[in-house]
Amino acid sequence: MSNQNPVFIPGPTNIPDRLRLAMQVQTQDHRAPDFVETFAPVLEDTKKVFGTKEGKIITFPASGTGGWEASVTNTLSPGDSVLVARYGMFSHRWIDLCQRHGLDVRIIECPWGSGAPADKFAEALAADKEHKIKAVLVTHNETATGVRSDIGAVRKAMDASDHPAMLFVDCVSSLASMPFEFDGWGVDIAVSGSQKGFMLATGMAILCVSPKALAAMETAQLPRTFFDFRDMMNANASGGFPYTPPLQLIYGMRESLKMLFEEGLDNVYARHFRLAEGVRKATAAWGLELVAQSPDLYSDTVSAIYVPEGFDSNALTDHAFNAYGVSFGIGLGEMNGKAFRIGHLGSLTDVMVLSGLATIEMAMADLDYPITLGSGVAAAQEYFRSGSATPMQSAA
Repeated sequence: MSNQNPVFIPGPTNIPDRLRLAMQVQTQDHRAPDFVETFAPVLEDTKKVFGTKEGKIITFPASGTGGWEASVTNTLSPGDSVLVARYGMFSHRWIDLCQRHGLDVRIIECPWGSGAPADKFAEALAADKEHKIKAVLVTHNETATGVRSDIGAVRKAMDASDHPAMLFVDCVSSLASMPFEFDGWGVDIAVSGSQKGFMLATGMAILCVSPKALAAMETAQLPRTFFDFRDMMNANASGGFPYTPPLQLIYGMRESLKMLFEEGLDNVYARHFRLAEGVRKATAAWGLELVAQSPDLYSDTVSAIYVPEGFDSNALTDHAFNAYGVSFGIGLGEMNGKAFRIGHLGSLTDVMVLSGLATIEMAMADLDYPITLGSGVAAAQEYFRSGSATPMQSAA
């Protein structure tokens, strides 16, 4: 019966029954006239979640990694320079993808647990007098470390340097869970996916693309076929797809957007902050430390938590699954064996989060962690009992 338990990994997330039912549709003709009635509103409504009026929504049957590849291949040419900071596993993987495509990747190494270094970006861009850097790539929410970076600060640094580089943002584990301001932050391509904040199955890469990035297609020389923006946009314009679409996910996406708008995006963001803060209260009560180096970096979708010296985080997550049938995130990259992760995004409530905290607490007690059984749950309970709290109220 363990499959009845919620998962506490940072994605794929729990799928509400409402969305599972929405995806259980019979095969339909995606070239029939009525398909556009389903698909066109999905593209338009998704703009609201990205926070854009000018951006173009482009989707592909893929995960977020496919979105990364699409963003790079449609706008850049072999040998182009891109500027990236490495501060977690997913920024590292984006670097690897760019290197495999023959790009000149200029890497700013940062400690894991830190965020995007706007000041170092500014220095690198100011030094690039010939404007060889064509794009700055930033991971908004580093899922491996539980760190959310300030994209607005990165944009200000780029503007202060008077540099024409495009700004690409990975928002796979933040979109539809934390505020995102595509237009306000001057983002050129934002990459997300269906399996996290949208609470759907994996299989749809969702991008928002600025007019500036679309113009870059005219000179981009990297090869692309499956991920060609132009092919997709031309087909979408008449309500279709250049190849077979993920029909069930499109129906699910339509229902997911309805759910998000019914709750209200501001309420969705406040709920995620509340759940995350409950986890942070529990972590402090256990006497453990978050990987994120400071409160301004705390993610509202995933918390990465260091285990005490001499303990193995992989043994902890394995025990939680084997003994109690509940999945938590393992430590990735430099965090392997050192930290576990609690995903608190998507379809979750206070009560569900409390069940996850109680489970990982039992697993820690079983493995003789230096914690007091019940302390983390009690701390989260007290916080949840205190009533609704928004980030602004919490900071007051």
